[in-house]
Amino acid sequence: MAALFSCLRCTGRACQTSLLPAGFKGATRSIISLSPRSFHRIQILDTSCLSLSKSPSLRMSATVRYEPRHTRAYSSHGHSVGEGTNAHPLLQSFIGEVLGKYWDRTPTAVTILGLLQSMLGGSSPIYFDHLAFRTFSVSTLGLDSIGSIFTDFGYTKMDMLSFPARKLTAYWYAPPVGQIHLPRVFISELRVDEMSEAAQQVVRKYTECQGGKQAGRYAALCAATGILPWAPPTAQDHATLLAESEYAAWTLVNGYNLNHAAVSVHRLQGLEGGIEGLNDVLLSRGFAMNEEGGLLKVSPDVGLVQSSTVADQIAFRFEQGQEGMVAGSYLEFAQRAVLPEFRHLPEEEITEQHRRDGFEVGNADKIFESTSAVWSRKPMQPMANYGREFQMDSEDGELKKSAAQA
Repeated sequence: MAALFSCLRCTGRACQTSLLPAGFKGATRSIISLSPRSFHRIQILDTSCLSLSKSPSLRMSATVRYEPRHTRAYSSHGHSVGEGTNAHPLLQSFIGEVLGKYWDRTPTAVTILGLLQSMLGGSSPIYFDHLAFRTFSVSTLGLDSIGSIFTDFGYTKMDMLSFPARKLTAYWYAPPVGQIHLPRVFISELRVDEMSEAAQQVVRKYTECQGGKQAGRYAALCAATGILPWAPPTAQDHATLLAESEYAAWTLVNGYNLNHAAVSVHRLQGLEGGIEGLNDVLLSRGFAMNEEGGLLKVSPDVGLVQSSTVADQIAFRFEQGQEGMVAGSYLEFAQRAVLPEFRHLPEEEITEQHRRDGFEVGNADKIFESTSAVWSRKPMQPMANYGREFQMDSEDGELKKSAAQA
């Protein structure tokens, strides 16, 4: 773990990780760079709570370029330091770094969070309900490989969820007692030994190579840096897995990168209409939503309601430099109802402990389709101007090439 301490530049003090990229400025026309190197942070209220001072509405292409950094060094993003949280600074830094890579790869999420802040007046904090990772259940690469950093710092491994048709097993992890602002964590693993022999050979080809064998020991480091834990796969191997398991294909090219973050809708102050109203707004703005099983995924007890966007597509560089489009990450929304025994409490006294907890197999099964749905959409072309600066026209919200790059 010494390498992780160095990578995250932990200060040893309680720190508040700044999570969103640049570009949310109040000027009439602001310059936005789509290069990952230009992304930086703004101060937040705590590890799972975002607070933007100003965030004009903007739209950007849901296509980003992502090249696995299997052998290249990658500098981590900085973070701000503040007061007001008792969570271990390493845990806070780790979550912040993971989210930093997520923002770089998921422009739809950045855009929606900016829209939310604009809708809510820029003063409402945005909390995460949970963060989710995908893994392979081979060697040391299963869910415990990434789950261990959370349990080491106070998280509790909770209920198991099984998805027989998808050959998946998942657990969710509850934050440390008293840390109600830390997100839950949902980690799943693909039961590789239940796949076809051809698919198993592809998975083991990468996970049992020199780099893959060590990946389980450094899963947290891979998640924090965005480095693919094994060699870049061939396009044919990706296609082989995609034909049998979209989950397997996604994990092969994304590794331990965050699969999705989920906004806690019931904690959005001033949002009208709850999660249904939010979905209506997103649809009216043209965001692609996961409609598998219906737009809303509702638990049998009606206590947990979820929805999600369709994953962004990213340009991936396969072995020998061949490029192609693959599924990236997405943004989820979760709304948890107050438990019956606490409905008598005044609204100002209700906290997360008074609401429906955990996850639901039926809901999660449909949420998994957020990455599968990418393949039913019209293929997108990589951005020709990736890394150049664009300026936003505040009147129509469109990104336009700056005069310097025209």
